Amino acid sequence: MKSSLVLVSAVATLLATAPPATAQSPTGTTPSASTTPSAAATVCNRYCDARDPALAPADRDGGSATLFGRRISLRFNDTDAMGWATIGSGLPGDEVWLDRSFDGGRSWASGARLGNTAIPSGAAGWRTMMYNVDDWANRGVGALRACGRAGNRPDIACTAWARTTWNAYDRRTAAATALMQFYDNGTGLFTTSGWWNSANALTAIIDNIRVSGMASYRYAIANTYDRNVNAAMGHFRNDYLDDTGWWGLAWVAAYDLTRDSRYLSTARHAADHMHAHWDGVCGGGVWWRTAHDYKNAITNALYIQLNAALHNRISGDTAYLQRARAGWSWYSGTGMINSANLVNDGISLDTCRNNGSQVWSYNQGVVLAALVELNRATGDAALLTRARQLAAASTTAQALHANGVLREPCEPANCEPDGPSFKGIYARSLGLLNRELSDRPYTAYLTRQANTAHAANRTALDTYGLRWAGPFDRADAARQHSALDLMNAA
Repeated sequence: MKSSLVLVSAVATLLATAPPATAQSPTGTTPSASTTPSAAATVCNRYCDARDPALAPADRDGGSATLFGRRISLRFNDTDAMGWATIGSGLPGDEVWLDRSFDGGRSWASGARLGNTAIPSGAAGWRTMMYNVDDWANRGVGALRACGRAGNRPDIACTAWARTTWNAYDRRTAAATALMQFYDNGTGLFTTSGWWNSANALTAIIDNIRVSGMASYRYAIANTYDRNVNAAMGHFRNDYLDDTGWWGLAWVAAYDLTRDSRYLSTARHAADHMHAHWDGVCGGGVWWRTAHDYKNAITNALYIQLNAALHNRISGDTAYLQRARAGWSWYSGTGMINSANLVNDGISLDTCRNNGSQVWSYNQGVVLAALVELNRATGDAALLTRARQLAAASTTAQALHANGVLREPCEPANCEPDGPSFKGIYARSLGLLNRELSDRPYTAYLTRQANTAHAANRTALDTYGLRWAGPFDRADAARQHSALDLMNAA
């Protein structure tokens, strides 16, 4: 049995919530496994893989499965962020093992059949050794499941994927950790979703650091920036001006957290790129993309928010403030905000008026955040009064709710590829407005949404699906950042 390794300072920095590493050798023994252990690389965090479960200071049930009367269980030592598998009510020769995944259970080839062992002669149950859930040194955010097989039968049963409470000690941090299982350290982006969704996922992680105080995933900020700052047009600009706006706001959030001026500089590049596509067609406004074929609500709300945010962070600025003011004047004059105080998707170029297109939740949200930033820039109380009116409409609109729970018009059908991000963006923006108002008028609303999603739309791994009212459909980075945005805001 290998003794534990002392963690280097880089690992301690990686996981700020980790307990101090200690050089300890486990004591006590467990009979050796009856089969050869997996060839997967040994992971060492506070302790190394294959530690005796008898040394665990905690033992929590992580889920179970049954197979021909056998009970296969996943056990967790939350104190040390390790887990093990047990099999009971079995016969000699029954096998039990762990699988470990670093991408939320989508693959586990490198962590298959960890600690594979069998019930010995004369016993009815057995257990594996303990294995680490995460790989801190390699920024591996992990999950475990327990699996077993009855004798020589080919049938295998496994528990659901789950993890310890390490970096998942409440519903906000658990949602953040589940989101980081979609983060690709090599690309600096979130897999299973698109380019603009990754901007929102990173923003959700940054917001979570702010509201929870858990800095474990702070490394994603610089990693994402360094790996992508020179992509496409550079500084996170591309042909879609709304994509550019999302990334610009992500870097404003990064600047607020880190005070690293390069992030604010990139946000300025984003705002300037958007401004280059403002023209006099229909009296003003930024085009949705460089092809100049549509002017819509989301791009222009992002333009207002980003320019106002830059003014609020750049001493002596007048240019960004002027742009933000002009943006709101144009936006509010187009009629995109309809008579019900809900925002339609954009304008028709032939009439330069509201096109009557779908009412999406994120269009209701970003304008609130834009008005908050513009109010901070100007001190104009009428902007917050208008934001209240819009929020009152969107939090009660039947078109956006089912039994009081926020939903997109595309639900319960497929909302791909963009729709899964929308509700989280709305919740984030409403939360910003709520914090700005002294009476916190939307706290109860946000709490109700979060409570519902947590109870009805969550897996054992704290991943969330599309429908906050349930049932769970599937997990991906867009669905997960949306839930994290909600948990951050509530």
